[in-house]
Amino acid sequence: MKKRTGKRFKFLYLRATFLVLFCYAVVGKGIVTFESTGENYFHIWVNGQEVGTLADPGTAERMILEARKKIASESEELVFLETEMTYAGEEVLWGEVDEEETVQANIEALLRKAVQETMHRSYTVKVDEYMVNLADAGEVEELLQAAIDRYDSEGKFQVELVHDNDREFNALTTQLVDRKERKEEEEDVEGGLFPEGGIQEAFSRMFEAEQVKEELDFSDYELGLLDMDFSEDVEVVEVYLPQSQLQNVEQAIEDVTKEQELKTFYKVEEGDTLSAIALKVDIPMEQIVEMNDSLEDINSILHIGDELVITVPEPELSVNWQEENYYEESYDADVVYIDNDNWYTTDKVVRQQPSAGFRRVIAISNYVNDKLVDREIVKEEVVMEAVAKVVERGTKIPPTYIKPISGGRLSSGFGRRSRPTKGASTYHKGVDWATPVGTPVYASSGGTVAKAGWGSGYGYVVYINHEDGRQTRYGHLSKVLVKAGQKVKQGERIALSGNTGVTTGPHVHFEILINGKQVNPLDYLN
Repeated sequence: MKKRTGKRFKFLYLRATFLVLFCYAVVGKGIVTFESTGENYFHIWVNGQEVGTLADPGTAERMILEARKKIASESEELVFLETEMTYAGEEVLWGEVDEEETVQANIEALLRKAVQETMHRSYTVKVDEYMVNLADAGEVEELLQAAIDRYDSEGKFQVELVHDNDREFNALTTQLVDRKERKEEEEDVEGGLFPEGGIQEAFSRMFEAEQVKEELDFSDYELGLLDMDFSEDVEVVEVYLPQSQLQNVEQAIEDVTKEQELKTFYKVEEGDTLSAIALKVDIPMEQIVEMNDSLEDINSILHIGDELVITVPEPELSVNWQEENYYEESYDADVVYIDNDNWYTTDKVVRQQPSAGFRRVIAISNYVNDKLVDREIVKEEVVMEAVAKVVERGTKIPPTYIKPISGGRLSSGFGRRSRPTKGASTYHKGVDWATPVGTPVYASSGGTVAKAGWGSGYGYVVYINHEDGRQTRYGHLSKVLVKAGQKVKQGERIALSGNTGVTTGPHVHFEILINGKQVNPLDYLN
C-alpha cells in the first residue's frame, strides 16, 4: 500500500511541475501564446541568411529601416545597401521568439556586409566624346585651369564653374574671367562704391563708347592676352560615384592637355590643289598622300567635294585665345592686276616690279592652341610705302587639246631615238600611235586648216592653226577630209590614218608647235 501511495505522489508531482512550466511559458517573456488567428511565429531572413524569429514580420521591417539609417548616418556620402527580407510563418501553440536586440544586431551586421560601396558626391566632365570623373569641383577647376594655363603665360584668366540654368538637372558650365577685373568688381561691391548694374553701368558704357570714337595712339593699346575660351563645349554634371570610378586629377590633366593624333576630314573646294591644302592644314603633301588611299602621289587629281583624311595632333580640350601685339615689320603691297581681254589666262607680263615697305602695327592675333588662325591689323603707321607689283594678265580661256585618235598604241615618243628606217629622223618631233589604216583622225583643238595634202616625208598631212598661236600637225594619213582655210571644231573628223610617207607601218604622227617649234604633245593633252 505504501508503494502505490509513493507512485501516486510522484505522478501528481510531475503533473504539477508540467503545469507550472506551461504557465510560465504562457505568461513568460519570449513565448507566443496560442491564438487561432493563423500564422503567429515567423522565421526572418535578410539577404538569404536567417537573422532570428519574431512574432510579427513588420517588426523586422522596422529593424531593417533603423539599421539602414544608422549605417548611412556614419558617412557624409551616399551609402547604397543591398537589402532583401523574406520570412516564413507558421501557427504554433507556443514558441520562444528571439530577443529583438539580438535580431537587430544580426540585421545590422548583415547590412554592413551588404554595403556595395560608398558613393561619393563627384563631378563628370564631358568634352565631346571624352569623359573623366573627378572627386570635387576644385579638381574640375584645376583640370580646366591647366588647359588654359598652357597659353596664359600672364596668369590673367581663371576658370569658374557656374550653374547652367537651361538644364533641368544639376549641370554646370564654364566661364573664363579676368582675374584683375573680377578682383576690382569684388572690391567695389564690398566697399559699396558701385552697385551692380543701374546708372553706374550705363555711364560706364557711354564713356567706353566715347573713347572708341577717338583715334587711339600706339601707347593707348593694352597689349598682351585679350580673351580666352574653350574650343569645345565643356559639360560638368554633379553625380554620385564609387571611389573606384574616380580618376586622379594629375592623370586627367595629362590626358586632356597632351596632343593626340585626331582624325579629321578636309573637303576639297574649287581652286584647291594638294600643295595649297598642305599649307592650310600645315601637313606635308607626302604625308597627306600616305593618309589617303585615293591619292597615288602628290600629282594626283583632286575633285571638288572629295574628302581627304587629315590627321593632326590636337589635345582633347582645345583653347581659343586672342592676343594683341605691337610689330615693326617689312610688308608687301597687294599685287595690282591689269586685265587684258585679248590675252589668254596663260599670258602674264610684269609691268612694275615690287618693293617692300616698312610699317608699325598693332594687330590682334587669334589662335587655336599653338596655331595662328588669323591676324587683324587694328592700327597701322606706314614708315615707308611699299611699291606694288603690277601684272597684266589675260582673261580669255585658252584652247584645250585632246588625243587625235581613239585607242592606238604609243609606238614612238618625243625626242631623240634610233633611226627606225632609212630616211627617218633621229630626233622625233612628235609622237606616233600605231593604229590600223582607216582609223578616224580628229582635230585636237578647234582652229583653221593651214595645209591639207602631201608633205615630204609625212605623206598625206593636215596642219591646223589655233587661236592661241599654236599649230597641230597630223601625218602619214591615208585620206584627207578637209581643205586649207576650212574652220574645224575640236573633235571634228579631219582625216583617216594610213601608212604614207616614210614609215615602218600604219600609224598616226602628231605634233604640237608653239612659236613655230615642236614640243612634246603629251605635256599638253587633256
